[in-house]
Amino acid sequence: MSRLIDQFDGLLFDLDGTVYAGGQAIEHAIESINDAELPCIYVTNNASRAPEVVAEQLRGLGIGAASADSVLTSAQAALKLLRESIGGHKLLLLGSQSFRDLAEAEGYTLVDSADERPDAVVQGHNPDTGWRQLSEAALAIRAGVPYFASNLDTTLPQERGLMVGNGSMVAAVVSATGVKPKSAGKPAPDMLRISAELAQAKRPLVVGDRLDTDIQGGNAAGFKTLQVLTGVHGPRDVIAAPAEQRPDYLAVDLRCLHDSVELISPGADLGFSAEFVDGEVQLQSTPMQVAGQPAWHAALLAAAPVCWEHQTVSVKALDEKAKDAISSW
Repeated sequence: MSRLIDQFDGLLFDLDGTVYAGGQAIEHAIESINDAELPCIYVTNNASRAPEVVAEQLRGLGIGAASADSVLTSAQAALKLLRESIGGHKLLLLGSQSFRDLAEAEGYTLVDSADERPDAVVQGHNPDTGWRQLSEAALAIRAGVPYFASNLDTTLPQERGLMVGNGSMVAAVVSATGVKPKSAGKPAPDMLRISAELAQAKRPLVVGDRLDTDIQGGNAAGFKTLQVLTGVHGPRDVIAAPAEQRPDYLAVDLRCLHDSVELISPGADLGFSAEFVDGEVQLQSTPMQVAGQPAWHAALLAAAPVCWEHQTVSVKALDEKAKDAISSW
């Protein structure tokens, strides 16, 4: 049986919820990445930190090969989108100092008021963004200035839990103006396509924890996708996922990179089978036994494709093993 990692020539990793959570490495993530022996690009929708800072954190966690060149932030992607979209050079930029530094390094002039007639409004995550900055952005946008965002993540994983993300701050401006921004971050496919180019990968694997950003973005880019169940979205989210957010592979954690493809493929019989009967998915245990395979994960692999096909989240256990597995979702 072939290992998952042998099918690809590059790995495009999300960070929050995939490699680390709250600044701490997720169990098994670091050693699995270090043993991968493939080009790795770390693709983050967080625009508040410079690539060098992200790479330093990764090295501190134990990923020795991480460098600024192996990190792509949504701030960098947003600036690339700007270059391709507008002809001007003045930006009203709501974002962290590192985002502002990147913009100035690209030759943009930054202004803080709509009265200075910016050529575009760009919004990235900054915990210090407040009413005055949002209002200046709204004034400029209502005057017809093009509106861009680094990403639209509504939440941001932190040590204490899920904090307000850039998408939630963007929502305030959208509410005030009625204008939705062009977004550079996932799930837009461009960021992942740029990452594949950086990795020089023709067959990259997109790895993430969020269905609505990592997986949807990877699918939109035409790449294979792997969801690890270590972050924001769990089993119940998986079975309810719309078509554009369904991963090719489902795994407990990043150890799966070195496992057989069959152990993480939806539809595999690893101890459970599922079928659609009378308007619900019926799940039951089978004689198949796989050492070390969590029952809840094997049950999810069996149930997910049937739920997807019939667009239902109703799963009924037909025996005690199936009942116990579902209870862990």
